Amino acid sequence: MWKRDKNLPLTETTYYILLALTEPGHGYIVMQKIEELSGGQVRIAAGTMYGAIETLFNKGWIAEVRSSDLRRKMYKTTDAGKKYLLADYKRMEHMLSTTSDILGKEVVENDKI
Repeated sequence: MWKRDKNLPLTETTYYILLALTEPGHGYIVMQKIEELSGGQVRIAAGTMYGAIETLFNKGWIAEVRSSDLRRKMYKTTDAGKKYLLADYKRMEHMLSTTSDILGKEVVENDKI
């Protein structure tokens, strides 16, 4: 079991940004990648995206990386950002496993809301 951290759980936006930036990218590309990764379930507006990037940068969870395109800032998830991404993954994994253990076949049979 893990020790509770005030930064967890991550918001869905933060989770997907950190996941998308495991490879370097700029804001617009990250917005597109998040929509793709989420199967179209999550769409992030530009204002939300750039506010989140600033917050994650200030926390040290993403860092700016060199780019040949001087018009766009490129970012990548840092080791600290990956630590939180993995911690939240483990938290959700535990929740899913516990739910499956308790609800059993209901989880499989009732996969649509």
